[in-house]
This record gives sequence, structure tokens and C-alpha cells, in this order.
Amino acid sequence: MSHPIRITSPEGTFAAYVAEPKNTPAPAPAIVVIHEVFGVNADLRQTCDELAAQGYLAICPDLFWRIEPGIALTDQTEAERIKATALYAAFDLDAGVRDIAAAIETVRKVPQCTGRVGVVGYCLGGLLSYLTTARVGADAAVAYYPGNADKHLEEAAGVNSPLIVHLAEEDEYIGKPAQRQIREAFAYRPTVEVFSYPGCGHAFARHHGIAYDAAAAALANERTRDFLQLHLKRA
Repeated sequence: MSHPIRITSPEGTFAAYVAEPKNTPAPAPAIVVIHEVFGVNADLRQTCDELAAQGYLAICPDLFWRIEPGIALTDQTEAERIKATALYAAFDLDAGVRDIAAAIETVRKVPQCTGRVGVVGYCLGGLLSYLTTARVGADAAVAYYPGNADKHLEEAAGVNSPLIVHLAEEDEYIGKPAQRQIREAFAYRPTVEVFSYPGCGHAFARHHGIAYDAAAAALANERTRDFLQLHLKRA
């Protein structure tokens, strides 16, 4: 079952999509799903629904609420991609992390949640997943192709929570030098593991996206599923 909710933070209130776990006795672990530059679109709602089917309370907050609430774009047209780029340029990363922290605290306290909360993010959301883990912490975190993470590696020392990073080896936005810097920054963080996917471009796990790679997406999602189960469903 899915429905919207409102998240309240000291800076205002904003919407979030919620998918409740299926065939799982409450309470359940929760996952805050962090969207790309396209907003809380069909792809991210599908991701939440898939996580709910795995037994999680999944919530995807609208992090663009300060700029334009309710954004739901795709990567299928040039106009949408241009608008997404403009949204990214206008977006405040620090405010985004604060919003995610508010979402974590909100969902942690609802009766349907066990109190264990993870974060899973894609592209912009992958970067925010990393930054949230470094600054706020989470019981588990996953960053899919985190754009511009190489520009924030001074924060890697703050990552003490379990974190996995999925990198596309042929990522047109995260070049090989940036990928090398990311791997090197996390090499001495015992809670972090970085996976690379040969032959894949950026956003290879985006449902129905122009760069979707079914085999790589299945492998990354399987690793994510096992990782989340280990860290969120343990007693």
C-alpha cells in the first residue's frame, strides 16, 4: 500500500511518497529513498514499491520542495533533462541533508518502524546518501553512482555507518579519475565497500532509463538487498 505523508522540519513541511511493507508483520525497518535530479518520479516510486515488497517501510521525500514541489520528470526528453540540470544547479546540498535527517527522524518514530533506518540514493541522491551518512549517520546506506562525490571526499572520514557505493566504470559524469579518488578515499574506511560495473554508463539502474543495463542493475540491486537485510533486519 502506498500513500503520501508530510515531513516536518524546522524549515518547513514537505511531501514524501510512502510504500508500506507487504506481507510483513509491523513494525518493519525503514528506508529513506533519495531521488535523482528528476524528483519523486515513477522510477523512484517503483523503487519504493520494490523495497516494500522486500519487507521495508520505504519513504521518498520531495527534496525539491523549496524550488518547485511535486517535480516528477524522466530522462526521455531533452526538455526534461534541461529542467533537471537547472534543478540541480539551484539545489542546496546542505538543506537536502537536513531534510533527509528530518525524514529519518520522522520515520524512525512511527509505530510501523522498528527504529532501524537506512538510506538509498541515486545520482544526486547517491551523493546525498553519502553526505547524510557522513554528517548524520544511518543504520545502513547505499549510494548508486553518486555524482560529484569526488568533490566532497574530505567528508569520507565521517563515515562510520555501513555504506556501499555502486560505480559505473564508463560513467560520463563520474570519470575514471574521480572513481579512483572515491575508491582511494574509502579504502581505509572499514565500513565502506565500493563496487564497479564494467561497460556501464551513469544511471545504469534507473528503471526504463536510457542507460539502463538489466544485468548490472540486477547485480547491484542484489548486493543492495543483501546489504540492507544484513544491517537492517538483524536482531
